[in-house]
Amino acid sequence: MAPRIRCPAAARGLGVAMGPSCSTIASSRSAALLWPATLAASTTTTRQYAKMVESAFAGVSTLRLPDDYVPPTKPPTARPSDVRKSQLLRTYTSLLRSTPLILIFQHSNLTATEWAAIRRELNIALANVSPPGTDAAEIASKVQLQVIRTRIFDVALKLVEFYDPSKVAPTTASTASGKKVKVTYNHDLSKAAYEAVRAVTKGDAPLPATSRYAELSPLMVGPVALLTLPAVSPDHLAAALSVLSPSPPAFPAPSRRKSPGYYDPIAQSGLQKLMLVGGRIEGKVFDIDGVKWVGGIKGGLDSLRAQLVGMLQSAGLGLTSVLEGAGKSLWLTMESRKISMEEAEKPAVVEEAEKVEEVMEKKE
Repeated sequence: MAPRIRCPAAARGLGVAMGPSCSTIASSRSAALLWPATLAASTTTTRQYAKMVESAFAGVSTLRLPDDYVPPTKPPTARPSDVRKSQLLRTYTSLLRSTPLILIFQHSNLTATEWAAIRRELNIALANVSPPGTDAAEIASKVQLQVIRTRIFDVALKLVEFYDPSKVAPTTASTASGKKVKVTYNHDLSKAAYEAVRAVTKGDAPLPATSRYAELSPLMVGPVALLTLPAVSPDHLAAALSVLSPSPPAFPAPSRRKSPGYYDPIAQSGLQKLMLVGGRIEGKVFDIDGVKWVGGIKGGLDSLRAQLVGMLQSAGLGLTSVLEGAGKSLWLTMESRKISMEEAEKPAVVEEAEKVEEVMEKKE
C-alpha cells in the first residue's frame, strides 16, 4: 500500500487558491506507484507509432503542390470571382441563355412598397390566365419581375453574343499528384471570355449590322427592370402587359371590380414610374409594337402553329394543282392534235379506197 502523506489543515483550506493540494499530489504519486507497467507500455506504443510514421515518409522530403496546380473548384479568372459583381454577371448570362422571353422596363425611383404592390397585382393577373394544375399555371409561378444592375447586364449581353465557349482550346494543368491533364477554362469569367468580348468591342470600330447587342444597347440606360417568362406564352404575356403596360383595346387594364387592388394609390404610383421599352424573345430583339404583336396572338403558339401548318398545306395543294393543271393541259393539247390529224387523214383514205374499188371493177 502506498504511503499516505498528511497535510496540515491550513493547507487543505487553501486548495483552490494555492493550486493542487497535497492530497492531489499524493494521489498522482500513488497512481504512478500502482500502474508503472501500464505507463511503460503506453510510452513504448507511442514511440513505436512515431517510428512507423517516420519510416513511411522517409523518402518524402517535403509535401508541396506543383507550381502550376489549379484547384478544380477555383479555375483562373480574368476578374475576381469572389465579388458580388462577378456572381451577378454569371447570373445574368445564365438568365439570357435560359430564358426565352424577357421584357425590358425602365423605372424611376420605385419604393419597396410600390414594387410589392406591382408584383402582387401581376401575380393575380397571371393566376387568372388558366386554372391551377396545368402547364400554364406552372409558367405563371415562375414569372419574375426583378431590378438589375444595368452596367453588368450590358456586359452579360456582350458575353452571350460575342463569346462562344465551345471554341476555347484546352490547356495543360497539373493535378495534386503532379499528373498533367487537359482542361478547358471556358466559363464566363475566364480570360478567353474577356478577350473575346474585348476584341469585338474595343476601339471605335462599329459593331456588325446584324448584332443583337447593338439593338439592345440603347435600352441599357438608367435604372432597368426585367420581366422574365420561362416560356413563350402569348396568354401570359398579354396578362402581364395588361397590368404593367395597359393599352386598350388590345391590352385593357383590369377592371376595378375584379382587381380593386390594382387601383390602390401605391400600385398606381409605381405603375406610372414603369415604362416598357422593348423585349428579347427567342434571342431576337422586339420593339414595343413587336412585343404587343406577340402578346396579341390569339390562342397562343398552338394556334400560330396551326395557322402555319394550314398555310403550308394550302401552298402544297396549290402547287400540286398547278403541276397537275400543266400536265392536263399538255395532255389535252396532244389529244386535240391527234384528233385533228386523224380528221385530216380521213379524206385521203376515202379517196384511195374509192380508187381501189374502181380498179377492181374494171378488171372484172
